[in-house]
Amino acid sequence: MPQFLFALLLLMPMCGVADTIYRTTDARGNAVFTDTPPPDSSPSQQVDIPQINTTPAPQALFIPVPDNTAGKEQRETPAYSVSISAPANETTIPAGPGNFSVSTIVSAELGVSERLQLFINGTPQGEPQRATTWELTNVFPGQQDLTAAVIDGSGAILAISPAVRVFVVRISSIRRNRNKK
Repeated sequence: MPQFLFALLLLMPMCGVADTIYRTTDARGNAVFTDTPPPDSSPSQQVDIPQINTTPAPQALFIPVPDNTAGKEQRETPAYSVSISAPANETTIPAGPGNFSVSTIVSAELGVSERLQLFINGTPQGEPQRATTWELTNVFPGQQDLTAAVIDGSGAILAISPAVRVFVVRISSIRRNRNKK
């Protein structure tokens, strides 16, 4: 019964039921929790409920859109196809410093002015490069959406990979210290 009441107390702020909780004792000695003080002026105690942790819902995959408005080059550029070959979609990166590799496959050889750009959650990661792999370090924990794009010399996106979602697990020093009590 006390566990049920404790759970009820934790859930009440999420329901928006009340701002203040009062604890009284009935004739049988049972604890009663309400959002109004007792009407008969019997002794009551105001209960402070600590703020609970919440996490926002996962966001949709972010996929940058190719810029088709860029001027056409003098020569015809090949139709590129790019995909991320590693890590696989929905891979969990094990606990550690947040280091892992990303590999891509490109359908045609890159032109002289064309490069590959890696995006994490829509933000470019590092400088554009000709290599098809990236060594990432200290990636933030949580859900990360990876995409790779072929870009031309002006930065216009010629092709972009489907998004790959990874979950990075990192050990918190705060949690470690809690266990040392």
